[in-house]
Amino acid sequence: MQRTRLTQGLIQVYTGNSKGKSTAAFGLVTRAVGHGFKSYIIQFMKGSPYYGEMATWQRLYPQVQFRQYGRICPRSTLIRQGEATCIGCGQCFVLKGQATEEDLRGAELALARAKEIMLSDEFDLLILDELNNALYFDLLKVEPVLDLLRQKPPQVEVVITGRNAPPEIIEIADLVTEMREIKHPFNKGIPSRRGIEY
Repeated sequence: MQRTRLTQGLIQVYTGNSKGKSTAAFGLVTRAVGHGFKSYIIQFMKGSPYYGEMATWQRLYPQVQFRQYGRICPRSTLIRQGEATCIGCGQCFVLKGQATEEDLRGAELALARAKEIMLSDEFDLLILDELNNALYFDLLKVEPVLDLLRQKPPQVEVVITGRNAPPEIIEIADLVTEMREIKHPFNKGIPSRRGIEY
């Protein structure tokens, strides 16, 4: 039996300096599941498995798969269990100009995996979470990413998230949404909250 496919797949970009980019992309995953589509999420620069969406996908949605290609938070197990919160140590984040060989290799592996998944004819929705930041932090060059996007099959939707979307990515996209910060609880000293921010 032939599975349901998208009638037309596009390229979407969620960028900007406010929260909600990954959340919007993950909302699309839930919508896709509701219509019988298969999704694959690749996270660039994220390696800690305490995101609530991941736990949901593992429990409820076998048609959703994901892989992470980033640094692991040293407290991720405690955070996932609800026994700790992020303390802002920075060990799970790459700073501009300070990428290690392991960071660069992780980004290359993630991009190679994205191509494999996109061309596999197995998935309808491909989320490239934080790809824009991987480009901004010089973990990848923009031309290989554009080359990947130019090979996108017609029935695959690709969603790219992360701040600092380069102009070339904005140009090739069919839909670009910018999340703009107006107010943020972090500015009042309220840290990330389990079940809300992660």
